[in-house]
Amino acid sequence: MNDMKTPPNNIDAERAVLGSILLDTTGRDERVMDVCQSAGVVPETFFDPRNRAIYGEMMAMARASRPLDALTLTEELSSSGRLEAVGGAAYIQSLIDQTPTTAHAEYYIGIIIAKQLRRTMIDRATATIEKCYDESEYPDAQAVLGDAEKSFIEIGLRRDSTMPWASAIDESYRHIDAMFDSNGRTLDGLATGLTHLDEKLQGLKKSEMIVIAARPSVGKTSLAMNIAESCALGMDMNNVPVRSDDGKRHPVMIFSLEMPIEALTRRMIAGRAHVNMWRLNRGLCAKSEKQMLISNLSIAAEELKGAPIYVDDTAALDVMDLRARARRAKKQHGIELVVIDYLQLCTCREAARMGSRQIEVSMISQQIKAMAKELKIPVIVLSQLSRANEQRGDKEEKPKLSDLRDSGAIEQDADVVFLLRRPSRTATSKEANDEQLAIIDVAKNRNGETGEVKVNFYREFTRFGDREIERTGTDNFTTSEPPPEQGEFAPDPTM
Repeated sequence: MNDMKTPPNNIDAERAVLGSILLDTTGRDERVMDVCQSAGVVPETFFDPRNRAIYGEMMAMARASRPLDALTLTEELSSSGRLEAVGGAAYIQSLIDQTPTTAHAEYYIGIIIAKQLRRTMIDRATATIEKCYDESEYPDAQAVLGDAEKSFIEIGLRRDSTMPWASAIDESYRHIDAMFDSNGRTLDGLATGLTHLDEKLQGLKKSEMIVIAARPSVGKTSLAMNIAESCALGMDMNNVPVRSDDGKRHPVMIFSLEMPIEALTRRMIAGRAHVNMWRLNRGLCAKSEKQMLISNLSIAAEELKGAPIYVDDTAALDVMDLRARARRAKKQHGIELVVIDYLQLCTCREAARMGSRQIEVSMISQQIKAMAKELKIPVIVLSQLSRANEQRGDKEEKPKLSDLRDSGAIEQDADVVFLLRRPSRTATSKEANDEQLAIIDVAKNRNGETGEVKVNFYREFTRFGDREIERTGTDNFTTSEPPPEQGEFAPDPTM
């Protein structure tokens, strides 16, 4: 086995690339230099220090729009005192003499890029090996694994991050054309399961960071879990197949930093079965009713058992570890949606050393947005709100974007922000008597419209549902749906 003491390289190909640039620019075409820059060739792509220095000087001359040939290059290197270090004028001339044609320049460029890729992988792997041996400095094996995955993923991202403009236009046109053919049936993204919310959002779009923000015990966890369930089962909140993609199931990854998986699954089963677990646990249900409820719970459990939902309930998860686990879930299960409950419970090792919680939350927010772009899927992240809405003197106590707790970076990074409130929790609200009313205020929507959407919230089931509406010419909706049988209410179980 090759011990790899000499890193992969091809000096002849490096010289051929430099010689092609000099031959090409003699005619002022500069095609080869353009190909190099488009392909991401940088001085570090060259293994030989002489070639690295020469290409660096060529790049500087090209950026400054200075004539580039053997004579001008020699002059520039001489004036900076580096000519002798690269082998003198004779070496510059030899680059031209040993390159018969520029026709194969792309092939030579491909060779040196491939060699650099191998050297980069060796460097990253070596760094990981050193971390594995140094347990005192790197005691967390999962953190080492996350860093290794991130470093290798970054190599591919740098190489594949740019889509040709013509391809981007073609893809966008095909998408727009499909919207005409669908007659309004197709959404731009995943359905939330709430009809009127989807009308406003046109679905949860790829690469978007969607923030659901609310004060504690308003229902943000319930809303996120309802959306996750709807995506995974391909059913809306009324248990009807989602029309926009014919009931297709979409794998979902949930990071539950607050609730253990057992509590999360119990809540989802009870919500789907429309069973008030508080009444059932306390024996407040009649015997005839109990048998029906148990049957409903059994059906709901079977339906959820087959749902492509994956849960990680690790507490205080570092955001880089979270990204690494999401990458693995994307590769293994093809996840199409990530839910994080909730942002303020994430940590960030890099920022924690600075001692500023605001900086830490900003970095966590940036990493979550970067993850959405990297995986090309929507990411729902829950966030706490400050008490500012309760202190403004507003009778409705409507939250604002500026109320997002700990950092303004959340508002900046998010593509969509839901501000969730329930008027029944505000005694001074004009709608305080409506126990079922919940309002999802789409306060920010980078790629669509904003405004309020009124929905029903059945707190005994911790479940949201569509609210029958009559159009009034505004975004205000009024209910015509009779409330379900209430029974005896439990203490508010929402988070």
